[in-house]
Formats: sequence, C-alpha cells, structure tokens
Amino acid sequence: MPFENPSREEIKRILQQANIIAVVGLSGDPDKTSHMVSAAMQAKGYRIIPVNPKEEEILGEKCYKSLADIPEPIDIVNVFRRPEHTPPIAKEAVDAGAKVLWLQLGVVNDEAARIAADGGLTVIMDRCIKVEDSILLPEGRR
Repeated sequence: MPFENPSREEIKRILQQANIIAVVGLSGDPDKTSHMVSAAMQAKGYRIIPVNPKEEEILGEKCYKSLADIPEPIDIVNVFRRPEHTPPIAKEAVDAGAKVLWLQLGVVNDEAARIAADGGLTVIMDRCIKVEDSILLPEGRR
C-alpha cells in the first residue's frame, strides 16, 4: 500500500498539540531554508531544538549532536536531510520517544516512513511544516 500523509485535519491537530520540535539538519546559516523555516516556527511559539553536531547554538537554543542527546520529550522531529540519510534518523526518533517524524518538502523515504510508523510515530513526508502551519493555523495554535 503506497504511503499517504495524514489528513489536513490530523496535521492541524498535530501542530496544535505540538510544543517541542527537534530539527535535524538545522543550519546556523540564516540564508538556509532549514534556518528560515525553524525561525518562523519559533516565532509562532514552538520551541525549536536544533540537532546539528557542528554547531553549539542556533536560534538561541543549545544544539545537540543527536536526538538521543535531547533531555526532554520531543513532539515532532522535523528533518532537513537528504532522503538517503533519513532511515537512521527515523530509528533515533522512535528511540527518543517522539510522536511525529516530519520529512520536509522534497524529502521522501519509504524505509524511514516504515521504521517510524512501526515504532508508533505519525509520519509526514514531502511537506513543509511552515507552509502547513501557515495554512492550517493562520491565527496561531491556540
């Protein structure tokens, strides 16, 4: 059965209930898409936790080398990495107890989706979290 993203209503519910978004591949470069999207989500009230082993801090938040290093519950793992890098990230997301694996626009990997879904996570692929949030929650989350 081919992969299908959750319904728009389900995505809206996910965004309304989410507080902490761990962003794998978040760049410290403000010109990069991952930085722009994460800054916009932070401005909307989400707590962004950067996962980037090459940085100390991004967007005023401490960077972590991996999802396993994050010492608090994660609602959404938002991934800005090439598709071939996502299966191990999916496994880390499951092991970290995240609720959602979100692969950004242009990122699709059926193996990562299977790993995450088998681990009990909701999976969203090939969608931009900032775009979805803007469309589904234009007035904010609450």
